[in-house]
Amino acid sequence: MGAAAPLLTGQPPNAEVGPPNQPPSARHWFGTTNFGQDVFAQFVYGLRSTFLVGALGGGIAALVGMAVGFVAGYRGGVVDEVLNMITNVVLVLPSLAVLLIAAAYLDDRGVAVQSFFIGLTSWPWAARAVRAQTLSLSSRDFVDLARLSGTRTAGVIVREIAPNMSSYLFMTFILLFGGAVLAAAGLDFVGFGPTDGVSLGLMMHNAVNWGALQLGMWWWFVPPGLGITAIVGAMYIMNVGLDEVFNPRLREM
Repeated sequence: MGAAAPLLTGQPPNAEVGPPNQPPSARHWFGTTNFGQDVFAQFVYGLRSTFLVGALGGGIAALVGMAVGFVAGYRGGVVDEVLNMITNVVLVLPSLAVLLIAAAYLDDRGVAVQSFFIGLTSWPWAARAVRAQTLSLSSRDFVDLARLSGTRTAGVIVREIAPNMSSYLFMTFILLFGGAVLAAAGLDFVGFGPTDGVSLGLMMHNAVNWGALQLGMWWWFVPPGLGITAIVGAMYIMNVGLDEVFNPRLREM
């Protein structure tokens, strides 16, 4: 629905297209807002923004976390200690507070900027998990053989260690994707969402801000809430299912 947003609705998400405060009908599937905006148009465009934040924020967090985890786990020694110290410092920082402060000082809060800051505050646990797996794999015979053959650190990690962790890395990205969606929804709900678009969290913020709950306009805040729940829930279910596929010990007999 997010990818086909322009095809599913014929108007921009914030355009006034009908009478205000209208319940769902054949003309406006999800009703209208206090300003006569079509809730369905905002919903499908909000889905696109939400998935984009998840992909970009989760992708940045995954890249940073994997790079730190691979290098720390493979090199060990002083490099491992320094990277572990940096990871622990970022890990204990209140990520939501950091995101709120960063968003408050930004005049232009687009999806890309929001995703960048979410990714930079979400990578530590992924780095610790990847480091633990790398420590286990770095003592295997095929890694020792690659090291003795003169392969550099980057080559050993990319060609020998990472392919043997591909399923684990993919599941890590899925969890980071869901975490980025929740973080973005939290920022949007408190009013620090995109200034140049619409998102599911921003829809809920506007609904609460303009008294949709008091006016009984459930069609304004229920669809975005269900959309966020469905996306994050689907990511969790996908992660559990893939874990059963890649880990034979978890399969039901």
